[in-house]
Amino acid sequence: MFDVLVYLYENYWRPDACPDHDQLTRKLSAVGFESDEIQEALSWLDGLASAAESYDGQQGPLSMRVYSVGEQELLGEESIGFISFLESAGVLPPPMREVVIDRATAISSGPLELEDLKIIVLMVFWSLGEEPDALILDELFVDVEDRLIH
Repeated sequence: MFDVLVYLYENYWRPDACPDHDQLTRKLSAVGFESDEIQEALSWLDGLASAAESYDGQQGPLSMRVYSVGEQELLGEESIGFISFLESAGVLPPPMREVVIDRATAISSGPLELEDLKIIVLMVFWSLGEEPDALILDELFVDVEDRLIH
C-alpha cells in the first residue's frame, strides 16, 4: 500500500489532480501495482480525504497528547518519538497531528515502521495542499544511513 501512496505523492501534485477511482485503479494496475494493494490504498485515501475535510487548519492553544495503550502499541515508540519531534519543530500542529495519528492507526496492526509513518505524514501534508519546508522534506525522504555529513 505504501508504494502506491508514494507513487501518488510523486506523480500528482495534489489530491484533486488525481483521476477518479476507476481511472486511477486502471492506471495503477498498468504501472504494476497489485489489485489488493490498490484497493487498500484507495480506501485509506478515502479516510484521509474525510479527515482532511474536517481539518480546519487552526493552530488553537498548545495541547499535550497522551497516547492510549492501544495507540502506543500500534504506533510504536519510534513513531511516537518522530511525531513529537515534528510537533516540537513547529511543523505538525495539534490538529494535523491528530490526522496523522488517525491515518496511522487505520492501517497499523503492530508497531508502525518509521518509514511508513513518514509516508503517512507526507500524505497528510499532500492531502491538505501543504508542503513541508525543505528540512522537514529531507527528514521525511532521506534515510539516516544515506545522509552526508558536511
